[in-house]
Parts: sequence; C-alpha cells; structure tokens
Amino acid sequence: MIFGVMRPRIFFPRAFAILTLTLSVAALCSALPAGGDKKPQKPQQQVKPMAGPRAAALRVTWLYVAPDPTSEKVSRVQIGREMVVAEKSGPWLRVYANTDIEEMRDQKDAPEFGTDDTPPPISGWMEAKGVVVETNAGGDLVLMGEAASQESLASDPRGTANAAQNARLLYKRLVEMYPNSPLVPEAAWRAADIQWQLQKADASTRPSAKERDAYLRDQIDEDELKKIVKYYPHTRPADLASYELIENKLCGDWQGQEKCPEKESEYYEKYAAENPDGAKTAQALYQAVFRQAVLVDMYGADGNDKKSTEARNHAHELAAKLKDKFPQTDSAWRAAALVYKLDEGIPVYGIDRQ
Repeated sequence: MIFGVMRPRIFFPRAFAILTLTLSVAALCSALPAGGDKKPQKPQQQVKPMAGPRAAALRVTWLYVAPDPTSEKVSRVQIGREMVVAEKSGPWLRVYANTDIEEMRDQKDAPEFGTDDTPPPISGWMEAKGVVVETNAGGDLVLMGEAASQESLASDPRGTANAAQNARLLYKRLVEMYPNSPLVPEAAWRAADIQWQLQKADASTRPSAKERDAYLRDQIDEDELKKIVKYYPHTRPADLASYELIENKLCGDWQGQEKCPEKESEYYEKYAAENPDGAKTAQALYQAVFRQAVLVDMYGADGNDKKSTEARNHAHELAAKLKDKFPQTDSAWRAAALVYKLDEGIPVYGIDRQ
C-alpha cells in the first residue's frame, strides 16, 4: 500500500525514465577506456555506460573531492541514484553520480523542444560500503530486498518521505544492472506500479477526477505498464499490469448513467476471459458482479424490468463462476453477499427503494 492504497502482496509505483547519464558520462570520461561492444538491450534497460560498471547506493552518501572524509564535500547521492564507477582506491570509489535528475518526473513534464538543462553527473569519491556494483554477485537480491524495505516504509506513517521514490529507483537499478536476473520482471512491475500509484494519487486530487467520462480526466501514464505486458507476457507481473490498466478506462463518477457500469463490467469480464488463471482474475470477476448488481438497481429505477432481470441473472452467473474457480477468496465471498442482497431485494446502489 502506498498512501493508503493496498495492492495484492505488494504493499504499495511509471515510466522507466531515460537517464541522461550514459551520454553525459561518455562526454566526461572520454579519456577513459571504452567498454566492449554493445549488445541489444531489452526496452526497459539502458545502454551500459562506457566509463565503468554501474552502481547504486543503498543509503544517502556524501561525495568528496578526495578519498578522505575530511576533504571537501561535493554533493550527496540519494538512495537508488544511478552511478558509474570510474576507479577504486581501498574502501573508496570514484564515481560519476546522477544526483540531480528527478527520475520520478512525468514524461509529460519534459520540454517539447530543446533541452531540459539537466546538470551532468557529478564526479567524486564516496565510501564503498553501502554501494552495490553490478559486478557484485548476488547484488540483485540486495537491491530487491532494500527496495522492498523502502516500499514497506512508504506504507508506514513513520517511514521516510521519499521511501516510495527510493523503492522505485532501486527496482529500476536492478532491471538495468542485472538484466539476466530472474527478479527482473517483478522488479520492473513494482517500479511501474509505484509510479502508477503516485500518479493516481495526484490525479485523484484534481477536479477532473469526478468527470464521468474517462477521457475528460487526467490519464495516468500507461507506458511502463504496457511494456510489462509486452515483454513479460503470461507472467504474474503482466497479469497485474493488465488489471491496473483498466483504471484509466473507468468513469470518474457514474452520475447515475447506466453506460458506466455496463462498459466497466465488460472491461473486467474481458480481463477475466483473457487471463483465466491470472493474478487478479478473481478480483476482476467480483468487480463485474458488483457492476451487474448496480445495474439491477439502475434498470429497476428506470422501470426497465427486463434489463434488470438480465443483470440479476448475469450477476448470479458470474458469482457462480467465482465460487467454482476461486472458492477460498474474498472475491467469491463478497460476490455471494451481493447476490444474496439482490435476491432479498436489498438495494446495492442509489436510494433505498424499499
């Protein structure tokens, strides 16, 4: 959960923003030996910097002008920021650190023309402890663990203010630094989900959030989630991403209009049909049952008894499917409670008409 939003397993969020670090480091380090030939990368990974191995800090760390804690401080490297290691001297690393780029910035905030005047990476020395370098065996597990810890802190009122962003950056570093790790699909999904949740929370505070039609609302950036679906098909992360993408299609406020629950029920049923054993199939079926229950009341209020009866029967069909395939889930139990209310004539939506 992030900011009060609960998701299945993941307590807690978009775009794997393209860093300027690679080109900047190449310019700054032209005198250093170049790396080997570049190999094709997955779309969510960045081209490997030529200056040296990538690295990420697990804690806020000072950069110094020399490998000496008494030397002048250059800047601070935040958790999860991308770095390139230029050389090592005992317990110290000389790095080019991306300290100023705001990777959480939406793509829509980027300038249309020209540059965004982003300062280049800063060079300096930092203590090696607390820094994961891509050449470290098992570094993917360390990054995953620390990212999960930061994500958990984002759900804790006592957690740090930037915990969600820290988690996202660490997940992204794992994807980039350990492209062959079996943890990559999950890390990519979590990074995308954190960004989605942050944007969703922001969009919900705007007046347009109550608009009935989805196109009238601020749309959450879908790019990263769509990449999860495309590049990791038939996996749990892809199932979760597909389900989350439905949110951009939903009405902000039904305003008593039947077309909203009608279309939304279709979206959830389509998801369930395309992902019969998906991570969110049970929840999708419940959402469809709920919308059919709502339609029973809406049609009834309009005097359309035929459609009201059809919606009631469809709600029963969907609830039966839930009970048959996902019997030990909250979704199946909640669906059973809904159809019970329908059978008892208890309104689910709108003014009590008893």
